[in-house]
Amino acid sequence: MTLRILALEPYYGGSHQAFLDGWVAHSRHEFTLITLPPFHWKWRMRHAAITMAADLARRAETGEQWDVLFASDMLNLAEFRGLAPPSLQSLPAVAYFHENQLTYPAQEPREWDYHFAFTNFTTALAADQVWFNSSYHQDDFLSALASFLEQMPDHQPTGLVETIRPKATIQSPGISLPPASQEPRAAGPLRITWAARWEHDKAPEILHQALQQLAAAGVDFRLSVLGQSFRQTPDTFQQMQQEFSTHVDQWGYLESHQQYLKALQQTDVFVSTARHEFFGISVVEAIAAGASPLVPRNLAYPDVLQLEEHPQREQFFYDGSPADLAHRLGQLAASVPSPLDPCLLSLRESTERFDWPVRAAEMDAMLGQLAATPV
Repeated sequence: MTLRILALEPYYGGSHQAFLDGWVAHSRHEFTLITLPPFHWKWRMRHAAITMAADLARRAETGEQWDVLFASDMLNLAEFRGLAPPSLQSLPAVAYFHENQLTYPAQEPREWDYHFAFTNFTTALAADQVWFNSSYHQDDFLSALASFLEQMPDHQPTGLVETIRPKATIQSPGISLPPASQEPRAAGPLRITWAARWEHDKAPEILHQALQQLAAAGVDFRLSVLGQSFRQTPDTFQQMQQEFSTHVDQWGYLESHQQYLKALQQTDVFVSTARHEFFGISVVEAIAAGASPLVPRNLAYPDVLQLEEHPQREQFFYDGSPADLAHRLGQLAASVPSPLDPCLLSLRESTERFDWPVRAAEMDAMLGQLAATPV
């Protein structure tokens, strides 16, 4: 059965856009995308419900109809359902949490930030299903929610947290998995790649300090630091580029996705230093491309790399500190990991569960079940 899906994305850019575009391309359902450009995320969370409800009121007047409503965490779903035409208010609704504003590590926490976390709360309450991109994310959000609500001066709705839990499910994003390089590795020092948003929650200073320790120990290496930068970029990027200029292969944002995939295929070890990560698409892409990951033993990484089911994958983790990262990189530099290592091959095979055809089929089926269930 083909469903008509109304998908609302107030922040249509980056991973949010990649998620929707990938699903639409592989889904058996028909999608109508209502989107807004990826600017000023705080204002998007404030006004998107009003803006989109007005847009869809006009569409509803022309007779457009849908079977399921799908929205990202950037939409205040409770407000939208209150403002939208009656024909849309009654649609079964899914809220997809790419991230949340409750447990994001704000650089300068302020009281007004709580309003965005509360929006996530009311969105989860208003949804018929709440999808999280990892088990870690679901547990992180729900466990923090009760403590957050207890900060209210009175009328604390802490009991409502348990009404969200039965609606919650894990639906990881799909990924267009790159092929591993078929070219033999050229001789040379360890090739290290770090790729993420150039923001404080990705903790680039941990990489910087680890590289300083590595260089002080006389370890040679090649370095690629990739990702999108913004107006306010941590100073450590400029310092790191100057300090290790003779080690750098690539630096900054690669305009072509093919360039990015080629960089991954030419990587020996892909490093994450994140303090905040609810899934880790770049790590999964790097593994599929043949790189050995080296990631903190926390956040979503043990879940995504299935550490509990495969204890031998402990070799792909470090404790999150610069010292341990430097130590592990030093070990890898002394014995560059082979893409044919059995443990790495097993890890690469496990990424196939994130391939878009697999993920789209499962999410399509979930929407089919929801549409068939009386709301």
